Amino acid sequence: MTAEIHLQRLHVALREATKCEPTPNAFCVGCVLATNWPPESDNTVVLSTGYSRELPGNTHAEANALTKARNLSQLEISALFPALDTVPGVDQLLAHADVYTTMEPCSIRTSGLPPCADALIDAKVKRCFIGVGEPDDFVKCEGAERLKVAGIDVVWIKGLEEECLKVARRGH
Repeated sequence: MTAEIHLQRLHVALREATKCEPTPNAFCVGCVLATNWPPESDNTVVLSTGYSRELPGNTHAEANALTKARNLSQLEISALFPALDTVPGVDQLLAHADVYTTMEPCSIRTSGLPPCADALIDAKVKRCFIGVGEPDDFVKCEGAERLKVAGIDVVWIKGLEEECLKVARRGH
């Protein structure tokens, strides 16, 4: 895949982040989960998107995108890959997924909910493309490092840091 595709997907994640209801004590983050199947093919599709606080329960963008992907029915998955005779399960798709997130996945939640970095590790995603590191506004984030230690490729997308931070800090 070209760098242009990765930038386009991060722009989609930024649009997701703008849907987020701003609050003074949390960031507005957007996420896209994309995968290809079969794994060696160039047939890449977006499995799901998510943004902070989209789903009930003080949820984060990456967790919401994972929840929405896991809620896809076999019929919905087959519609994403119409040329396939055998439809893969969502766990198979996630194991080959690329995550595009406007901000580094959290490694700690002050709410006590599970961190997004851990959820991505549990999903066994392949790569995580990040628009900007999480500033120390609320916590010291080590999400990218956790992903790397778990064997997930972390790719920092250069050039959108200012835009990602501007959207993230709406309401602050």
